[in-house]
Formats: sequence, C-alpha cells, structure tokens
Amino acid sequence: MSSLSAATPIILTAEERAELEGLARSTKTEHRTRLKAQIVLMAADGAPTRAIGRALGCTTGTASKWRVRYARDRLAGFSETGNRGAEPKYGPAHGRRILALLDTPPPGGYVNWTGPLIAGTLGDVHVQYVWRFLRAHKIDLSGRKSWCVSNDPEFAAKAAEIVGLYLAPPENAIVLAVDEKPSIQALERAQGYLKLPNGRAMTGQSHDYKRHGTTTLFAALNLASGEVVGRHSKDGGASNSSTS
Repeated sequence: MSSLSAATPIILTAEERAELEGLARSTKTEHRTRLKAQIVLMAADGAPTRAIGRALGCTTGTASKWRVRYARDRLAGFSETGNRGAEPKYGPAHGRRILALLDTPPPGGYVNWTGPLIAGTLGDVHVQYVWRFLRAHKIDLSGRKSWCVSNDPEFAAKAAEIVGLYLAPPENAIVLAVDEKPSIQALERAQGYLKLPNGRAMTGQSHDYKRHGTTTLFAALNLASGEVVGRHSKDGGASNSSTS
C-alpha cells in the first residue's frame, strides 16, 4: 500500500475552466498567476502533483500548495496576501516618534543623538530598528548639515513670481534682480531634521537668517543689457527682491 496521500481532486465548472485558460494563455498575466492557473488546469485534468511540477518547472510543494488552495478557496485562493505570520512589530507611528525625537535637543551631556540614545529614550523601540529607519530615510546622525527656511507665509508664491520673471519676462519689460550682502550674518540655530520632497529626511542645523550687518553691498542686473549696477551702504538694506 502506498504511503503517499491521494492528490486533492479538482472539478471545474465551464466558467472556471474558461477563466483559468484565459489566465494561463494571456501574455499580460503575471508569471506567478499564469503558473498557478496552469497548475490547477493540469490538476483538473487528472495529472499527478509530481508530474505537474516536472512539466511546469516548479517544485512538487509549489504545485501541491496551489492545487490545495484552489480546491479550498477557488480563484480567491490565488491571492498571496493571506496569513504571513506575526504582524510587524514596528509601524509608521514608531517612525514618527523617531523623527519627533530628532527635532528636540539631545539629553544633557550629549552633543548629538545616537541610535542607542534614541532607542533608550523611546523605551520600546529596538536600536536595530532605529538604525534601519535612519538608513531608509538617509539620515546621518554624525553628519553636519544646515539649511534655512523662510518664515514668510507667502514665500512660495513670491518665489514662483520671481522665477517666472526670469523664465518668461513680460514683453518690453526690464527685469532687475536686486540682492544684498551684509558683512555680518546672525544665525539663530536649532538642531532638528528636514523633511525632503521625496519623503526622505536629513538631520543637521536649522537656522533663521537675521540681518544685523553694519555694511551692505547692493547689486542690480539689467537682463536686457547685462549691465550690473552696484552700491555700498553702511545702513541695513532692503530684503531680496525682483521687480519688473
């Protein structure tokens, strides 16, 4: 008497067979789905599981898996989003907590945040997950970077308007670009992270630029003629602007 258990039988309706044959023949079907359909069709025709594996170039276990799945769940059994084990231990909420912590100064006695320090402060996040999260977001805790963010709520609209003057100046208009260079810059620094448009983040020093200079150099460029006009002033100057 054979010790092998009998293969799971599959009986298809006309509609099921037509649907499976369509999946098995279509070149637009994902390879894994096409293989599953071929396994079920051969099983429905009475082919042994081992023979199915040899004919389709897959393991006997794979052929048996999808044979049993289809017999139990029909086409819904083709889904691979079922039980994959335990739920992930960490999720988006843990990532947000890490980023929020990076936006605060490190504890007394520390210059910068470190992976073990972040894990110890959070209490319920393993240091290996902290490192994986930081690597995924391209955050280098030891690197020193800086950026400046405008506090003007209309900055984006003003910047778009100025850039538009350079890209497409109005007809018969003269565009003058005016800038200043104070001799002394006062930077209000704060440690934190900067979220980039691509979803990544970087750590470093944020600063607000405040003018406390004693001298200022102004320059104006006439885009039509290329003429540059400069002026030096001992008083504080106007903010960066472009006019037309």
